[in-house]
Amino acid sequence: MEYTINKLAKMAGVSTRTLRFYDEMGLLTPARVSANGYRIYGQKEIDLLQQVLFYRELGVPLEDIKKIVCSKDFDSEAALMKHLAELKNRRDQLDALILNLEKTIKSAKGEITMKDDEKFEGFKQKLIEDNEKQYGAEIRAKYGEAAVNGSNIKIKGMTQAQYAAVEKLSAELSETLKAAFEQEDPSSTLAQKACAQHKEWLSCFWPSYSKEAHIGLGQMYVSDPRFTAYYDKIAPGCAVFLRDAILVYCK
Repeated sequence: MEYTINKLAKMAGVSTRTLRFYDEMGLLTPARVSANGYRIYGQKEIDLLQQVLFYRELGVPLEDIKKIVCSKDFDSEAALMKHLAELKNRRDQLDALILNLEKTIKSAKGEITMKDDEKFEGFKQKLIEDNEKQYGAEIRAKYGEAAVNGSNIKIKGMTQAQYAAVEKLSAELSETLKAAFEQEDPSSTLAQKACAQHKEWLSCFWPSYSKEAHIGLGQMYVSDPRFTAYYDKIAPGCAVFLRDAILVYCK
C-alpha cells in the first residue's frame, strides 16, 4: 500500500515537515514523486521510518541513524530485536523506580519498614542501563557476555555504603592521577599509586581482575574519544598518561 506524505505523517504521528527534512538529509526518501508533485511512500519506506523512530526514541542522533540504516550491513530484523531488548531494559528501569517510589511513600506513611539499601535499588539499575546504553556493545565485544553480566550483578548487589565507598575511591583516584600527571612520569610512585587505586576501583565492578584486561582498558581510554574526554577533563593528555602508567604497573 502507498501513502502520500500527509497520510504517512498522520499515521506515524510526525509532521510533514519532519518527513521533508528526512528526505532532504537523505535519510528517508519517498518511493516516487507523483505527476502532481506529491511524495509517495511505499512499504519499504514505512518500515524504514519505523526503524528511524525507534532509534530516535532511544536517543540516537539523526546523523548516526543515517549511518546505521544506510549501511550495506544493516540488518533490519537484528535492529528490531535490539530495539526490543533496549526498550525492555528501559521498562525494567522505570518499573524499578516506580516500585522504589511506591515503597518509599508507604514507608513515609508508616505502612512498611524500608531498609536503607532498598532506597537505592532503582538508581543502581539506572546506572547499569546507562552504562549498557553508552558502552555495552564495545565492552561485551571486548570482554564477553559473562564478564559484563557479572559486573552488573556486582553493582546490583552493592549496599549504599559500598556504593558510597566506590564514589569516594573514584574521587581519590582523580586527585592522585592529577597530582601524578603534573610530575610527568608514568613510572613515578604517585603514578603507580593511581594505578593501584584504579585496579581497586575496577575490582568493585569486575567479577575478576587480570593484567591483560587492565592494559586493554588503558588502551581503550586512548582510542575511544568518550573515555579520552573523561580523563582529559582531569588534565589534557591524562588519558595517555594513565595508559602509560598502567603499562608500567601491569608489567
